[in-house]
Amino acid sequence: MPHRIRVLLIGVAFGVLCVRGAYASGFALKEQSATGLGSAFAGQASGGEDISAMFVNPAAITRQSGNRVSLLATHIMPQVQFRDGSASTVTGAAIAGGNGGSDVADDATLPAAYALWDLDESFALGHKFRLGLGINVPFGLETDYNDGWVGRYYALRSKLATLNINPVLAFEVVPGLSLGAGAQFQYADATLTNAVDFGTIGALAGVPFAVPAQQDGRARVSGDDWGYGFTLGALLEPWAGSRFGVGYRSAVKHRLSGRGSFRLDGAGVGSTLSAASGAFTDTDAEADLTTPESLTIGATQDLGAGWSASAEAQWTRWSRFDDLTIEFANPAQPESFTDEDWEDVWFFAAGLTWKPTEAWAFRAGYAYDQSPVPRRTATPRIPDTDRHWLAIGASYRPAPTLLLAAGYTHIFLRDGEIDLSAAGTGETFRGNLNGRTRSAIDMVSLQVEWRF
Repeated sequence: MPHRIRVLLIGVAFGVLCVRGAYASGFALKEQSATGLGSAFAGQASGGEDISAMFVNPAAITRQSGNRVSLLATHIMPQVQFRDGSASTVTGAAIAGGNGGSDVADDATLPAAYALWDLDESFALGHKFRLGLGINVPFGLETDYNDGWVGRYYALRSKLATLNINPVLAFEVVPGLSLGAGAQFQYADATLTNAVDFGTIGALAGVPFAVPAQQDGRARVSGDDWGYGFTLGALLEPWAGSRFGVGYRSAVKHRLSGRGSFRLDGAGVGSTLSAASGAFTDTDAEADLTTPESLTIGATQDLGAGWSASAEAQWTRWSRFDDLTIEFANPAQPESFTDEDWEDVWFFAAGLTWKPTEAWAFRAGYAYDQSPVPRRTATPRIPDTDRHWLAIGASYRPAPTLLLAAGYTHIFLRDGEIDLSAAGTGETFRGNLNGRTRSAIDMVSLQVEWRF
């Protein structure tokens, strides 16, 4: 039996932990500005309305003068349901369980903070020298399914959190043309859990009392890391009332280091397997994760009578996420390989802004956001599909030194399909899983900016 167990473990490359993304477009979080949210982020690259535009284009801060601080919070309320689920093991045994809960995507509040130091004002440098700092959460996810749900071998809890510290410097090279650059210092922390079908593993390995889909354990992997990158940007105003901007955020590579741990089943199948093979014991674990680069192009045109129109296009290189490989320090624990094969995608947005007075501004926008996840690799960890945004927002200046802003967006997602097979690479002991997903997102953002 020990030899048969080792052959099975190597053959499936462990296969009890996987992640295929996050609940957002990929696992990116665009919600870094309340003024931007109100127009579906159209026009952020071409200067935006406040210093939060530095997240997309560091050169945009040359449009703002004076020392400033901007604070905001965005509350994201996703609604995600898995429906009509059915599952079976590689042996054909039915996997019982529910659909995971009425809403498996947790609400989250994303903070962001920005600061601007007007070096020209402080030191009379000329050329609109500005030093900025952005602190953001640019990537993240959190989904949580009920323990006994039908897809428990694919996903229980998934959580990714990041923190990005982004100092930037911008200046006006010649009148109408500004350039900016910055550094990214990014922290990432991830935790993934799912059930382990020791019953099926044991039955195929010859454990006499093993019963497929009836003797579950649990696997957990967690890890964290700091990574580094850069940002670049340019802002062009060839004539009054017309602005064009481009911003680039580099990829950031992480080597997540942490622990892999296991909770064995109560029937003793897992302990039998572990004693015979040396696997399924707590061990150090590592995995590579690269957050993708993005290129954003935007334009804003004043239309007169307080109106302006903006457009934005953003390309994100999600094809970097080709696979997820988890390596374990325990030599008896084969590495886990999960095919991802994500695709590069585009985000398109268009918006209108109306400023009836110097104090008030009203915004609306629409966006189309492509999903990078191919249908064949979609899992319950990321019920991701293409989506449409509808956004509204407003801002008010009660004094020249104070800006108050709010934005609201509803995101419509088309229904998704989950169609996973035990014949897939690394999927043998996760089994076959079919079902549909239905999702929507509401977001509300509040922001305050103070000039001093």
